[in-house]
Amino acid sequence: MKKNPTKQKVIDAASFLFFQNGFHGTSVRDIADKATVNVSLISYYFKSKQGLLEYAVTQYYEAYLETIEASEQEHEGLPPLDRLKKMIEAIIQYKQDNHQLSCFIQRELSLDSVFVREMAVTYLAKENYVISNAFYAIFPGRIRKHLDNQFLLMQLKGMLITPYMIQHEWKNQIVDEFSHHQFVKKYTKTIDNWLDYVVAQSSEMTR
Repeated sequence: MKKNPTKQKVIDAASFLFFQNGFHGTSVRDIADKATVNVSLISYYFKSKQGLLEYAVTQYYEAYLETIEASEQEHEGLPPLDRLKKMIEAIIQYKQDNHQLSCFIQRELSLDSVFVREMAVTYLAKENYVISNAFYAIFPGRIRKHLDNQFLLMQLKGMLITPYMIQHEWKNQIVDEFSHHQFVKKYTKTIDNWLDYVVAQSSEMTR
């Protein structure tokens, strides 16, 4: 479906301001001024600031899950480890392409709120299911659900969110499109190296 450019401009403006000032530190007037639209237009499209937030996050997660599923389908014929690496690359690329909203959402997810619980039920559960299955598939069947692997899965999930939890650590390194590209390349390589080590260690366990 073709996106409404004015509607998307409002979402982009809100993403920037939520990232900079937080949800409660941003007013509908601020968003309208940033997007150069009338406040009434925001009310027409989204009803309220909360409605705008819910729409933006829903759009973000639906596209995010579609990206993961597309990676799975595209690389279905590859060995499990290679499929997982391709999925991780797609995840980091998507989060970098939507950097400000990724950081804002991750901050919100660190809080206990109705928003968080709704996201957990609708989208995070599905994300966890897909990533967990892809991760466990890289291990031989008899040690697939080993307790140590559950801890390793937690580490992997941590690596996928860390840049968006402590984004200020990266602010001097990610300043333009090229640096975003370089970050994706280098960060996914770091995770790939970790996965190679994990698989090598699991091979030692089966000998």
